[in-house]
Amino acid sequence: MMEKQRLEKKLSPLNVWSLALGCIIGWGAFVMPGNTFLGNAGPLGTTIAMGVAALIMIVIAYNYNYMINKYPIAGGEFTYTYQAFGEKHAFVCSWFLGLSYLAIVPLNATALALIGRSLMNNVFQVGFHYNVVGYDIYLGEILLAVAALLLFAFLSIRGVKITGVFQTGLVFALVGGVLIVTVAAIVNPSVAFRNLSPGFYPGVSPLAGVLAVIAVAPWAFVGFDTIPQAAEEFNFSAKKTKLIMVLSILFGAAVYVILNTVTAMVIPEGYESWAAYMDDLPNLSGLLSLPTFHAGYQLLGSAGLVFLGIAVLGAILSGIIGFYMATSRLLYSMAQEKVLPSWFGTLHAKHKTPAHAILFVLLIALIAPFFGRTALGWIVDMSSIGAAIGYGYTSLAALKFAKREGNRRILFTGVLGTLFSLVFCVLLLVPIPMFHCSLGRESYICLLIWIALGIVFYLRSAKKRKAAAKPKD
Repeated sequence: MMEKQRLEKKLSPLNVWSLALGCIIGWGAFVMPGNTFLGNAGPLGTTIAMGVAALIMIVIAYNYNYMINKYPIAGGEFTYTYQAFGEKHAFVCSWFLGLSYLAIVPLNATALALIGRSLMNNVFQVGFHYNVVGYDIYLGEILLAVAALLLFAFLSIRGVKITGVFQTGLVFALVGGVLIVTVAAIVNPSVAFRNLSPGFYPGVSPLAGVLAVIAVAPWAFVGFDTIPQAAEEFNFSAKKTKLIMVLSILFGAAVYVILNTVTAMVIPEGYESWAAYMDDLPNLSGLLSLPTFHAGYQLLGSAGLVFLGIAVLGAILSGIIGFYMATSRLLYSMAQEKVLPSWFGTLHAKHKTPAHAILFVLLIALIAPFFGRTALGWIVDMSSIGAAIGYGYTSLAALKFAKREGNRRILFTGVLGTLFSLVFCVLLLVPIPMFHCSLGRESYICLLIWIALGIVFYLRSAKKRKAAAKPKD
């Protein structure tokens, strides 16, 4: 039997809050006002949707806090599902959740190239290039993503303390950049709240628009649930995780709403409203095609782009670190329970980090930069499904244990969390024409492939475990 190894307790409450917020806020927070939020729900509709989504996530966070205090060890959703429902359910939960976490690592790494394209005059578009599904891929951008993945894999192996401190610094850079642009919008006399009219996107019913934004909440807020993955490394009581999770969700929602509102308030010259600007967005190029960044430029000139660039860089790099940590701890926990080979559960002799699991994440992530963000986007679209499944299983586990213990509060949040997770899955998987929030065709195909791979992998693993457990003559 493999000896149970222990991770080191080096993470402070501030480190853990930074881990969660850094995972919640990524490149998407800066581009979604233009490509998702305003074109579906408008400024008022997005604010309502994010407020509702934050409340839903807080309810689910209560279930996570309950389970963290019962099992303050690495593994999060896998551990909770394993303890409540056994190995098969735990594998299903972690198989989808693992994809959700793992896909975001290369997504953030390849987003570095988008900073070069959008804010640095295509500085990394050098060397040979080719096209994959309509996306041009350059050698310089590949090398940039590979360098980032290698650097943060190295830092993640070196120790959780150094990555925790680095993560905290990046998140402060993220929050600081957003705060500066927000203050600039408040004090600018040409920016007024009347610019937020109409409150909803014309031609889309308010309910449909709000639901379309709420449907992406599992993806938008995936990150607070990385906290239990690092539970074994807390240097504080697990009871504090409730406040840390709630604060990370509220800060995340605030960043989404602030960026969206500022984008709508700062209307480019020649447009009568933000809605007219959104209607014309598919025909635009350059900085005008990135409404949030164009707003920063209008407010502060080149300095606005610098501040937003710093915020985006902090968001991207903190996301790489955070999901390296979350994915590797999930794999480590699965190995400890022999659902994965013991190799994944090996800790570094000196730094006591799951080095093999981190290297596995690195190797998988290194493939993505060669295929571009269009193909990667199909896989990332499934991240919401993985997150929703993780939320659902955690809420069900909390419900089961709370029923046994007679804990009425968690019984209530457990039922709500399960229902919310089911609604997310329905919105994402069932094509409902009026809501426009289900997965695309390519994402459905990727999902079916992932399910098939999971079945094959589980059956092979089960066969090996059965053979290993069989007594020898």
